[in-house]
Formats: sequence, C-alpha cells, structure tokens
Amino acid sequence: MKSAPGPSPSRQPSPDINQPRDNPLWLRMWRDDRTEDFHQIAVNPLLTRYWHSQKLARGSRVLVPLCGKSLDMLWLAQQGHQVVGVELSPIAVKAFFAENDLKATKRRNGHFTCWRSGAISIWCGDFFSLKKGRLGRIDSVFDRAALTALPEKLRRRYVTQLRALIEKKAGLFLLSVEDVAKASGQPPIRIDHEIAALYAEHFEITLTCSQRTHTASGDRADPAFFTDNKLYQLSRRQSP
Repeated sequence: MKSAPGPSPSRQPSPDINQPRDNPLWLRMWRDDRTEDFHQIAVNPLLTRYWHSQKLARGSRVLVPLCGKSLDMLWLAQQGHQVVGVELSPIAVKAFFAENDLKATKRRNGHFTCWRSGAISIWCGDFFSLKKGRLGRIDSVFDRAALTALPEKLRRRYVTQLRALIEKKAGLFLLSVEDVAKASGQPPIRIDHEIAALYAEHFEITLTCSQRTHTASGDRADPAFFTDNKLYQLSRRQSP
C-alpha cells in the first residue's frame, strides 16, 4: 500500500500534513483550491453499499480522520450517527458548512477550534494532538483513505493514535487507494501486507470489496498502473 488518493507518490508526492514543515503546504493547497486529487464531490458508493453491515446503533459517534469537506459526513449523519470529523485546514472546515448550508457554532477546545452543526462536529487542528478526554466516546471510525494519504513513516503513529482515541470495542471502516504497477502481477483480491502489519495485532481484518481500474494520468489512462480501491472492515480481536 504505497499511494495516496490520486496519482502515485512516485509521480506526485503527497504532502506530509502532520509535520510542521509541511503543514503550510497542505493549508496552501486548500487556500489555492488545489484539492481535485483527493476531495471527492459525491458520497463514496462503498460507504452507502456496505456501511450498514457495521450494525451501529443510532446515536453512535463516528470518527472521520482527515475529513476535509467530505460529503460522506452528511450521509453518516443522515443514518442517525453523531459525526466527529478532524481536519487541519480551517478553509476546508468553513467550506464544508458553507457549501452545505449548515449554520455552525465555533468554540475553542485546547489547541482546536470545534465547529458544530446538528449531528456533525469538526475539530480543526492537528489530528495527532487530539486527546480522548477531550474528544469523548468514539464508537466507530470511517477512514476514507486517510491512512493512505499519509506518508508511510507516519502510518504506524496514525494507527497508534486511532487506538488511543476509540473505545475498546470500536471497529474501523477503512477505504484504501493504491496504485499498482501492472508489471508486478499483484492480484487485486488480497489483504495488503501493510494493512496487516499495522492492524492485525489488535484487529480482525476482512477485505470486503476490491475494485481495480486503470489509473488516470491527466486526461488519459496510465498504461503502467492500475488503481485498487479497497474496503476493509476491522473488528477488535477478543482477548484470550
């Protein structure tokens, strides 16, 4: 699992959004409206197709890390959940509420500014600075390629932080995006070794769906790569 949403890192490196030296780059991408590689303008179809297999009760609190202005948060709220997004860019947070005609209240909470409208709240700040005591109960995680958007050196830290924030029985609904070299012969239906390395010690991992398409490069398909979009559902391992 090597890539972020959009072009492969080998062709277009993604910014390390949680390192101080690269935070300005991530913020500038939002300021300059250069978000087409990662912001999706529709609710994710794998979310609407498979989310209900989570069997979460209405009112459950769902964490959406690195949420941007994703419309998936609206859909999750419509299912009766309390949605808790986390996003570094205040431009993205403000745009989410404005573009969806949601009147939000704002308040400071530690190093974060918390925006809230109805069942949706977004914590604006550095994901790695979040504390469970401030965030409150988290019953499930919806990760729409947040893990794969991070550079590889930060992914284990990201998983450790997630585990620190969620309840012991909380599961994960994890979408990944991976550019795969056609010459590699890598089959689409397999659990990625990095997902297993990061999560298998504490979670049972089920690869629910895998969709392989030709990778777009500009206006044309890239002849050297496939893009694998995968859905993993993770549940906590039972203690012996």
